Amino acid sequence: INEETYGLKPMNCPEGHLIFSNSIRSYKDLPLRLAEPTGKLHRKEVSGSVGGLFRLYQFTQDDAHVYCRPDQIEKEISDLLKLALKIHETFGFKSFFRFATKPDKAIGEPKLWEEAENGLKAALEKNKINYELREKDGTFYGPKIDINVKDSLNREWTIATIQLDFQSPERFELEYIDKDGIGKRPVIIHRAMLGSFERFIGILLEHTNGNLPLWLAPVQAVLIPVSEKQTGYAEKVLAELKENKIRAEIYESGETLPKRIREAELQKIPYILVVGEKEEKNESTNVRHKGDEKELQIEKLIEKIKKEIEDKSI
Repeated sequence: INEETYGLKPMNCPEGHLIFSNSIRSYKDLPLRLAEPTGKLHRKEVSGSVGGLFRLYQFTQDDAHVYCRPDQIEKEISDLLKLALKIHETFGFKSFFRFATKPDKAIGEPKLWEEAENGLKAALEKNKINYELREKDGTFYGPKIDINVKDSLNREWTIATIQLDFQSPERFELEYIDKDGIGKRPVIIHRAMLGSFERFIGILLEHTNGNLPLWLAPVQAVLIPVSEKQTGYAEKVLAELKENKIRAEIYESGETLPKRIREAELQKIPYILVVGEKEEKNESTNVRHKGDEKELQIEKLIEKIKKEIEDKSI
């Protein structure tokens, strides 16, 4: 393009390795954790496999690489397992684990594979995590732990992946200076907690049927004035909600009241706030939330919404 050559990036690994090798590294510098949390990747998928948010030609990955010494493997893996569990619990998923070992078509020395597999197994057992063993299901460069979830329809999805890699440091000639002054190869831990952002969003939408928890909903509340006479009051309430960092909008009175309420329901907006003459007089709103309907003072409404946001419940 304009006499410049571009390449589509299928993975983040090589650039992390180049950053590591850009400086002389000491054993004291490790573990070195490099992340590209919003890295754009491109892959030419098999025809017919692309669909929705679940498989795309371009996607975003919360990718990171940990460069560490062999004696640091167990702690780093343990920390990542705890992080994955915390993230998945936050979104209301129940996690289960699979440990995949050396495949038939693998690169590298058998001794390094044995060390890598023992490191992952030790971390799982130290954290008392039950796992399913998947013989010969690892990647060509190292064993891995897949962290899977089940959605509301009991379907299984692999989300987080933690892979141990003794091979790339050899191929990229990565090294750190150990305390004995000798250059040694680091171990690389590849990790993604959400995997593809797009795919994770698709799984979450399927899991919740679009009813996202309040803390995550793009629009947390919508104000619906009964008529144009209440527009000024609705704008006043909107300002109070936004002042309290509540994401809110107004549905103007171009359509009928039932139609606007129905639209808000279809959009799965958690709080539908209808304001008419009575509500304006009482400085309140008619609140529709999770099938309940009642009148609330603005102060009480804001208090209720903020408490539910802080709760982060699904």
